[in-house]
Amino acid sequence: MTRTINDLRDQADRAERLARTGMDSLTVECLRAYAEECRSQIAAAERERQSGASPAA
Repeated sequence: MTRTINDLRDQADRAERLARTGMDSLTVECLRAYAEECRSQIAAAERERQSGASPAA
């Protein structure tokens, strides 16, 4: 993955902050969708990391 989890968290947080600043509804929806995409990538990376770290039984 080219972006780290911290980078994705920062991007999601920024997008959510921008969405609360009173822009037009289309821009707000795009920012929220982008934040959700970032958070989905974080969750997937964390699941992958956890599954790779657990020893095989």
